[in-house]
Amino acid sequence: MGSKIFEKENSSLKLIPKFEKYMEYMLKVVLIQLPRTEKFSIGSEYKTLMYDTIRNILYVEKIEMSKKLVYLNKIDADLNTQRILLRIMKTMHWIDEKRFDYVMNELIREIGMILGGLIKFYAKNYQKPV
Repeated sequence: MGSKIFEKENSSLKLIPKFEKYMEYMLKVVLIQLPRTEKFSIGSEYKTLMYDTIRNILYVEKIEMSKKLVYLNKIDADLNTQRILLRIMKTMHWIDEKRFDYVMNELIREIGMILGGLIKFYAKNYQKPV
């Protein structure tokens, strides 16, 4: 059982390079293409969310087991907010279909799968008794 726990704990480390790749793509390809007025509104909000999310991912590595689930759920909520903002960008035609699909179906999906597995693991193994 010890090796499985070790694997799950280290899978949160897999989030870091995945999220870095996502952030880099968003900054270099998507947010830079926003209309000028939107770069300072939805673009700034999106960047702030990404920075908060990566900070929380890094923080998950440093805290005790019993508190990890709280931060993983916060990361999940932030990721869902980013999905919503992306859908708004697509609806407003600030992002094309190809880039939208790549971000949603490749980058965020992969991050979401890792995150979902971690949340499930910590919910099952480190829940406080009622």
